[in-house]
Amino acid sequence: MAVYLLHEAASGYSLFQAHGIDEIGQKTEAVRNSVTDLNRFGKVVKIAAFSPFGSALDALNQCNAVSEGLMTDELRNFLELNLPKVKEGKKPKFSLGVAEPKIGSHIFEETKIPCQSNEFILELLRGVRFHFDRFISDLKLTDLDKAQLGLAHSYSRAKVKFNVNRVDNMVIQAIFLLDTLDKDVNTFSMRIREWYSWHFPELVKIVNDNYLYAKVAKYIENKSELSEDKIPGLIEILGDEDKAKEIVEAAKASMGQDLSVIDLINVKQFAQRVMDLAQYRKNLHEYLVNKMNDIAPNLASLIGEMVGARLISHAGSLTNLAKCPSSTLQILGAEKALFRALKTRGNTPKYGLIFHSSFIGRASAKNKGRMARYLANKCSIASRIDCFSETNTTAFGDKLREQVEERLDFYDKGIAPRKNVDMMKAAIESNKDVASAKKSSKTKKSKGDVEPMEEDKSAAKATNGDASEEDMGTEKKKKKKEKRKSQENGENGIESEQNGTAKKKKSKSKDVEHVGTVSEVKKKKKSKSKTDA
Repeated sequence: MAVYLLHEAASGYSLFQAHGIDEIGQKTEAVRNSVTDLNRFGKVVKIAAFSPFGSALDALNQCNAVSEGLMTDELRNFLELNLPKVKEGKKPKFSLGVAEPKIGSHIFEETKIPCQSNEFILELLRGVRFHFDRFISDLKLTDLDKAQLGLAHSYSRAKVKFNVNRVDNMVIQAIFLLDTLDKDVNTFSMRIREWYSWHFPELVKIVNDNYLYAKVAKYIENKSELSEDKIPGLIEILGDEDKAKEIVEAAKASMGQDLSVIDLINVKQFAQRVMDLAQYRKNLHEYLVNKMNDIAPNLASLIGEMVGARLISHAGSLTNLAKCPSSTLQILGAEKALFRALKTRGNTPKYGLIFHSSFIGRASAKNKGRMARYLANKCSIASRIDCFSETNTTAFGDKLREQVEERLDFYDKGIAPRKNVDMMKAAIESNKDVASAKKSSKTKKSKGDVEPMEEDKSAAKATNGDASEEDMGTEKKKKKKEKRKSQENGENGIESEQNGTAKKKKSKSKDVEHVGTVSEVKKKKKSKSKTDA
């Protein structure tokens, strides 16, 4: 049986034919060693056909299809042209060796060409790759290297395509940096407190905040120069007039040691560094909040930006978090306690990172475990919606948060919360309403943008006198139509007025007739009464 080998190179598809293969010794070490020898390998394997790719984009499309196990139209035409035809009802006298079993099964389903992929075929394909530039005379080694490098870069870029606004790696790095900054700011603040307390020890008890302490220390510098003139500046920093006056009074009777000018300069510079770090920490927190609203808006609205970011960073990515079941998400961050409990056969932990959520803090001691399990369930739903939905909305997170609030009320007051089905329906309806409102606002804006543009164009034409004859003709036609309409409306108005006056006259005549008849009846009655008398 003849054996053909399909090799997908960076430059194109190639087909090789193997002659004189001994099936008994297919898996021996001698075959593996002979693959690297071109003299021996070239006698067994020879090239049958080669079809180069037309462009780099074509090569990328073919590579993507092969990696997914799909046969393209180009590959099908190449195989049908260069392989023997398979007759119906008869066994084929050849087989096609492929490197990937998936694409082999797809080729067999579409073209009925028998494919095989085993250890021996893989060894032969390894030899083909090793000596590929020798089989094709027109192909240079440098050209092959360039084609491989370019295809590798384009293929990796295509595989790593993502939405720039939804990069969860930025959240992971930001939360790690935020934790590091918290430690550093606390350490440096303690250091500046100890350093400046050598000069002004009473300031520590008056100002508790680290950032404000560094700011005040930089503003005061030398306590001996502190007077009542600097009270407005201290009030601006602290926001409290009493504290500012207390600092001034404490400086007058301070027990601290005097420092030299160089020492005060160093303290001032270090205080500035601490202030810069604290400000950067604040900006980083704002960046993390905005990033979480872009990447995982429902998870952020449900459990908060910080706890959601910690869950994502601990899981590794938003996709990994979405794949986690709620039982795993519940104890995420408490792995040591879990394995210790399993080893010692003790009680397993009830919560991990989600303990920092305000819901568990608000729950009573006996309900904390149940609240953690329920909250983990809702976090799992929110993370999956954020990961796999295309629209960026917080409707589901808000509804899930309401459901958790209702669960807290259920534990305290016994009021049954709404079900998941009802909450999801309400979230979908609210999301549709928001989307329709956005569309209507966009259409209104577009209409409002178009109309003034047309008016501006007509005004510009009128002022510049550049209107064409066709425009003048259309304007004349419009004016004629307007005149006709006005005339018709005028005639209709006159007719309506005439009709109105006629109606009024008729009504007056009817009233007169009615009055006349009434007077006649009264006269007749009076005459009858006189005759009777």
